[in-house]
Amino acid sequence: MPTRTIAEVVRGQRILTANGDLSVREASERMAAERVGSVMVVRDGRLAGIFTERDALFRVLAARRDPETTRIADVMTANPQTITPDRPLGHAMHMMNEGGFRHVPVVVDGRPVGMVSARDALGCELLAFEQELEQRESISERL
Repeated sequence: MPTRTIAEVVRGQRILTANGDLSVREASERMAAERVGSVMVVRDGRLAGIFTERDALFRVLAARRDPETTRIADVMTANPQTITPDRPLGHAMHMMNEGGFRHVPVVVDGRPVGMVSARDALGCELLAFEQELEQRESISERL
């Protein structure tokens, strides 16, 4: 299980937050511009929920709601499970696996400081795996 801390994963990360009154269209445009799959919804600086690409797909588009007039507060996941920066990455991966979700907000005293996604969680591990595969291919070519 990965031993990096959440703080290491989110270090230098720009976080995307928005007020719950933002429309789904506006939130989706911001997510696309930042190339992220979620936005943390804040109220008075504290995490109120999370709006993800899956929320847009299942709770808005599939439900035939208008993205222009639907507020993200109405379709977000309220009070999502969160993690603190001092926890190990493996704990976030376990949370995602058990909960069936792909994003875990990182908070300190209820205030968002980062986001861990399944992609973030596996990034370094996948790179190491790819490097190992390349080494094995190189060895087999020499044999």
